[in-house]
Amino acid sequence: MAGSFDRVRVLIVEDNPHMSAILRTILQGFGVRTIHECRDAETALNNMATFNPDILLVDLLMGEMDGLELAHHVRNDADSPNKYLPIIMVTAHSERSRVIQAINAGVNEYLAKPVRPIDLFERMISLIERPRRFVRAPNYFGPDRRRRQEARYEGPWRRSTDEKYHEDDDASEAAA
Repeated sequence: MAGSFDRVRVLIVEDNPHMSAILRTILQGFGVRTIHECRDAETALNNMATFNPDILLVDLLMGEMDGLELAHHVRNDADSPNKYLPIIMVTAHSERSRVIQAINAGVNEYLAKPVRPIDLFERMISLIERPRRFVRAPNYFGPDRRRRQEARYEGPWRRSTDEKYHEDDDASEAAA
């Protein structure tokens, strides 16, 4: 399977050089040949258009711009080089609130440090073999946050708070 990563271009955005070296070594073990590293989010944004990565590995807490802000810029800026770029957040902060913040920023996958190679491998395979479609909502653009699709779902309204959902219920009850 390592041969399947030989054309994947990865951008690592990590302010800790030691952690960046660990990620690079793991990726090279998978067969990734083209890896660029940036120590801060601002530099990453400036280099994305010329490097054109296939996957972005980003730390959560960095200098002036953190990983959440970087993800937000990638997903929402008019001049973003690739709004659909797969993003894996790699961080030591695995609290539920942090994971939710990352998901809401448009991150595809979340990986807690210390990184196990198998976990990074599985997330990369997931991005390649099972990509999620992207969703645009008033306050969100990014991968569909639902990992499973309900087989019994038949329409566009998904939340009980959707007006259409309640109108349909009222009409169903009146017909019964």
